[in-house]
Amino acid sequence: MPKQNSRSQFEFVALMAALMSVTALSIDALLPALDIIGEAVQSENPADNQLLITMIFLGLGIGPMVFGPLSDSIGRKPSVYMGFGIFTIASFICIYAQSLELMVAGRILQGVGLSAPRTVSIAIIRDMYDGDHMARIMSFVTVVFLLIPIVAPAMGQFILIHYNWQGIFYVQIVISILVALWFWMRQQETLSEANRIPFSVNRIIRGLTETLSQAKTLGYTIISGFVVGSFLVYLSTSQQIFQNQYGLKEEFPYIFAGLAIAMGIAIFLNGTFVVRFGMEKMVTTSLLGFFGVSVLYIILFHNAPHPNIYILLLFFALQFFCIGFLFGNLRALAMEPVGHIAGIAAAITGLISTLMAVPISTFIGRFVMESTLPLFIGFSVCGALSLAILFFLKRKFHTITPEVQYKD
Repeated sequence: MPKQNSRSQFEFVALMAALMSVTALSIDALLPALDIIGEAVQSENPADNQLLITMIFLGLGIGPMVFGPLSDSIGRKPSVYMGFGIFTIASFICIYAQSLELMVAGRILQGVGLSAPRTVSIAIIRDMYDGDHMARIMSFVTVVFLLIPIVAPAMGQFILIHYNWQGIFYVQIVISILVALWFWMRQQETLSEANRIPFSVNRIIRGLTETLSQAKTLGYTIISGFVVGSFLVYLSTSQQIFQNQYGLKEEFPYIFAGLAIAMGIAIFLNGTFVVRFGMEKMVTTSLLGFFGVSVLYIILFHNAPHPNIYILLLFFALQFFCIGFLFGNLRALAMEPVGHIAGIAAAITGLISTLMAVPISTFIGRFVMESTLPLFIGFSVCGALSLAILFFLKRKFHTITPEVQYKD
């Protein structure tokens, strides 16, 4: 594969980010409308509205088990088109849903559809890059991707004020079609015919067995599950915290955007730091910071259910700054030993981390009704377990992170 020039690499990063960004848009744009949608679908418990956020992640975890191996079989591009088609159908189910159960089903199906561009984009990056260079590209993709969480809640609130909650889903459909057209016109197929593997259940089982046999892949995937679960708790309860607990309904989109910027800064810096220090050192330092910040909050505010909003935002910003150094590096470290089965490996690691994250966030989220303390207790527990796994891996493997390579 010929080496990309800077301009084509810039477009590649933007396109991969766009494929992932439809997922972020489908999650974050809905946040300001959770209470209104809950009333429309006859949700009786406000905590159940969190399901409209967490359940799309369930679909995002299940879907890759199909689209991962399918992309290894028929190619990356056809799998993306199929995923966008499913997402469009699911969006119309959500638009016309009259019950919480049907809305949740539509959200799960949305996640299944969006798992295709989300998983395949990672496989495409793995097709083209190795080692710390892969982590660097992942960081740049993610920082562009984070532009969506910055603007999506404000966009959702704007649509909600000037139209209705169904309009949020219509806008998502239009944007997904535009991204699919861009992908069709500008991205070449990265999986050659010679490297394609026939789709079969046995192949999925073999891929599962091989992926689970890699201690590093499994360990970093479990850590990713704890980190994603922690962040998902915040994501699903942010509307409850800022709009209901602190009464900041109008300010919510801007608060959400500001915290997303804190994470985006870390991800942007990671693109430079990871090449200098390596993925493992970045993960270790960031996990220690993540755990330390949450423990400090618990010590300072264990008797204060509602600390000053500016103090709360400072602690959130510090937490997300640490998380920003973790997402891309953990995924790259997990994928490194299984690059020869990138599609199925991305699917399996994504499924494992999601199957961990959804129940973690659902369980902890039930306690974040009157106070933010349970949220930081959850952060600290997930951080402690992640550090225990990381130090186990460090003792088991005394290896140096591979040098930067580019696949020709």
